[in-house]
Amino acid sequence: MFKRTDSNIKTDIEDEINWDPAVTDDTLIAVTVKDGVATLTGFVKSYMDSYYAEKAAKRVKGVTAIANDIKVKLPTERTDPEIAEEAFKAVKRELPTTSKNIKIVVKDGWLKLEGECDWYFQKEAAERSLRSINGIKIISNFITVKEQATPIDISKKIEAALVRNARLDADNIQVELSGSKVTLRGKVHSLSEKLEAQRAAWSAPGITSVENAIAVSL
Repeated sequence: MFKRTDSNIKTDIEDEINWDPAVTDDTLIAVTVKDGVATLTGFVKSYMDSYYAEKAAKRVKGVTAIANDIKVKLPTERTDPEIAEEAFKAVKRELPTTSKNIKIVVKDGWLKLEGECDWYFQKEAAERSLRSINGIKIISNFITVKEQATPIDISKKIEAALVRNARLDADNIQVELSGSKVTLRGKVHSLSEKLEAQRAAWSAPGITSVENAIAVSL
């Protein structure tokens, strides 16, 4: 099988970012690749541009990891209290019940989510509700998932979920369960597949931790 070079991967990432209409300010994004690890640098005018550029890079075959060092340089600065108030309302709209257990901290445009929730999808939803808020430069999601009783057959349920997923070659993924912690091992062909397997594992009830040890084969 033809092995992809860092140069091939770099070109494909640049093309994928340029191709994605969600990235509105791609001309200021630079890409470097070493041993399959992609580093994105430069400046954009919104957090969403940084987010979608990273998402585009994850889709490229041969990328094993990504370091997103893109800086958000806002045309006009907003105050932290303004950002925090809008963020609070956004999370409350998205998660009307769970939002009472989530704390929002903003400093110099860096927004941190803290607190706990019952399911991982709620942690994801809280972060997703904030990405388009003007003024945010960085989002750090420190929300933890509460530990719950884990069904005995949960590893088989996770394996079945992986098999059902059309984006994955489940035969090459192994699931290990220790209490409420899941460890994923095996090989996939892209970083996006690796993250999709992780998402599937997090969908299981009672899971508080997922260690993704899946390797991306070049």
